[in-house]
Amino acid sequence: MNKIFNYGLIGYSGRLGSEVKNLFNEKGHQLVFTSDLDGEKETGKAQVVIDCSLPEAFENNVKIVKRLNAPLIIAVTGLSENQINTLKKLAGKVPVVQSFNFSIGIQILLKLTETASKLLDGWDVEITETHHRMKKDKPSGTAKMIKEIFSDKNVNVSSRRVGGVPGDHSVIFGGMGETLEITHHAISRRTFAEGILKSAEFVINKQNGFYSFKDVVLNN
Repeated sequence: MNKIFNYGLIGYSGRLGSEVKNLFNEKGHQLVFTSDLDGEKETGKAQVVIDCSLPEAFENNVKIVKRLNAPLIIAVTGLSENQINTLKKLAGKVPVVQSFNFSIGIQILLKLTETASKLLDGWDVEITETHHRMKKDKPSGTAKMIKEIFSDKNVNVSSRRVGGVPGDHSVIFGGMGETLEITHHAISRRTFAEGILKSAEFVINKQNGFYSFKDVVLNN
């Protein structure tokens, strides 16, 4: 049985933040720090901090993490290259786990795509992603992660924003006589919360450093 711990949650009233809070509370972990548009509340020492907010709050949230001096799991999508570099510097002070997608299935999709890209040299490639209408960044951070696999070629990404879709991603490979499609459907945001929980259990006793969700999956 995993040890119970105290945690802080930034963006706790948002869609993902609410899912994280419900899952962590279900497992018995104690919410002792919250931060959102309505301010901060602290009732104890957080052993790990989870950021489910927006890129606009990034600078202030980094200050919060430095003040709390706790490991950080950041699930914010749409971060700039400069913000990622800031996280890497922060990782010299506290352990940081950063990912644009905390789904285990997406990690498998990335691995399969990497294998297919090597075996299907010369095939056409397209990436598609669909998310809920409220998602601001386009293309998604996950689509960018997929595209990085094809760093040596120009790959088109098609984005759709419709309804309440949590997240669908596909990679389509096309030869002259056949196509191959690798697809992941997120059915519920709980899958992301479960990945964040796995990351919390991973990072809470880690040395300072910058980790990805791939590190979490491969080391559990």
